[in-house]
Amino acid sequence: MTTILRPDSNPSSAMAKPSADGLRTLGLEVGLLSVCLVLLALGVWGPSIAQPSHYHAFADQRALFGVPNMMDVLSNLAFAGFGLVGAWRIRRLPQHVLSPVQRSLAGLFFFGLVATALFSGWYHLQPDNDGLATDRYGMTIAFAGLLGLAAATRVSDRAGQWLTLAVLVCGAGSTWICSTSTDVLPWAVLQYGGIALILGLGLLAPRDGALPVPWIAVILVYALAKVLEHADAQVYHLTLELVSGHTLVASFAALPVLRTLARATRPLESSACCVAISAKR
Repeated sequence: MTTILRPDSNPSSAMAKPSADGLRTLGLEVGLLSVCLVLLALGVWGPSIAQPSHYHAFADQRALFGVPNMMDVLSNLAFAGFGLVGAWRIRRLPQHVLSPVQRSLAGLFFFGLVATALFSGWYHLQPDNDGLATDRYGMTIAFAGLLGLAAATRVSDRAGQWLTLAVLVCGAGSTWICSTSTDVLPWAVLQYGGIALILGLGLLAPRDGALPVPWIAVILVYALAKVLEHADAQVYHLTLELVSGHTLVASFAALPVLRTLARATRPLESSACCVAISAKR
């Protein structure tokens, strides 16, 4: 009897493929670690950058209904809203749609958005250095989840876990340094270095079965929000003092993640609908 071997049934090729994938993953993990070490060195030994003395002087300082800086305080509702919607969408996803690590990191990101809403709202009631430190702790949680999720979807779940832990630790350290010495370099490296990391990870192909978040879109939305934040007073005047640039915050960077989760849920909803219709027939 003659046995015909298909090209994909060759034992040696079947063994070689996982090895090649493993080497690629290892190479990406080493590359990610190297970039993180460079950023850490820059944050620790780089030149000190003083926080601007006018940092807390936001353009829109109107008090409405007895609440100071009302519009900046209310702007944090966007963080809370996106965080709650994201948590709701993750809860609706069946267990097999996402790996436990990616599910946890996405959950951490959305939890961080809610924490940012609370901490930032508190800060804007009376902007000062102590309140800013609290605000940045909330941002660190969201940023750790976002960066970890990016690494998990493009490199490996292991890379996502370790990057999340590193951001949480370094974020807390940089926030403490900023609050005690007004040196914002560590925080700037964490924030803008993290943006550069997400941009680089976004250029990689998504892993099989990973959440296909369009990370380039996340960066573009976040970059637009940062431009508006730096143009706080200009936006305030251009809109005839209706809204300031700081009010249009970076919470909208969550939209691409939310949209991806919605797409992951929609096929499941369609299948359930078809099953229900067939049962009725």
